Amino acid sequence: MQAIIVSCCGCFHGRTLAVISMSCDNEATRGFGPLLPGHVKVDFGDDVALEKIFKEHGHRIAGFLFEPIQGEAGVITPPEGYLKAVRDLCSKYNILMIADEIQSGLARTGKMLACDWEEVRPDVVILGKALGGGVIPVSAVLADKDVMLCIRPGEHGSTFGGNPLASAVAIASLDVIQEEKLAERSAHLGQELLHQLLKIQEQFPNYIKEVRGRGLFTAVEFNSRTLFPVSAYDICLKMKERGVLAKPTHDTIVRLTPPLCVSSDELQEGSKVLRDVLELDLPNLQKTKPKDSPTTATICDRCGRNLYDSSDKDL
Repeated sequence: MQAIIVSCCGCFHGRTLAVISMSCDNEATRGFGPLLPGHVKVDFGDDVALEKIFKEHGHRIAGFLFEPIQGEAGVITPPEGYLKAVRDLCSKYNILMIADEIQSGLARTGKMLACDWEEVRPDVVILGKALGGGVIPVSAVLADKDVMLCIRPGEHGSTFGGNPLASAVAIASLDVIQEEKLAERSAHLGQELLHQLLKIQEQFPNYIKEVRGRGLFTAVEFNSRTLFPVSAYDICLKMKERGVLAKPTHDTIVRLTPPLCVSSDELQEGSKVLRDVLELDLPNLQKTKPKDSPTTATICDRCGRNLYDSSDKDL
């Protein structure tokens, strides 16, 4: 009997074949294959749909893999109570709750883990990125022995897994996060950043559809109609020219994830750069960029839906 992994629409868990096979990102799936079977999709934040899948396939489902906050999708936060509902459902149907906290974990959202916002303990936690403190690549999978010891000696290996230098850096990184109270710092400064971004939205309501985030994990979503023919990538390039690095996603979303050691003054400087780009650079970009510039299709090859439609239906 083939085991099934359930994952969310709009998820991003990496670029290796298994997780590409569960991706809703056409850029990750087109041109690759054959994709692996055994994946079932569910809408992120919909615990009712999740239970329906658990009821239909529960005897075959090995785990539910999800991001507590979807990063690549544009810093999408779930409805309040969703994480607790997932925990209850996974316990009820004896399915592993696997939280991918590679982007959201280790103080990024204002808590040590994003799951801590609802005081939820997953069965498996995946960590990376911040675990290396910006010094060395390292990642980790955390679980209790009842899960870990299902893999016996010789059944799994990794070329660089558990090397002493990376492990020492990871331990030091965790010490710094705790000793310097970076989770609390992220929560406090994150409120400042969101306030600044909301002020910018008030100034440019026709351009900015939504500002969202938690801690120093934030995103600005633009209206594709009023932004056209400019993309989020163009906005990020102009921000770079003014001294601030940001990451575009899905043509209309700019993610702002400053380092946890950022100062209030630096946050204000970064916000000013975004404001200046919208006020000074954007009008010229819209005049000079060819109007027939191709845009990336957002219709998912897997489910056929427009996952990242940022147009304002009310305009």
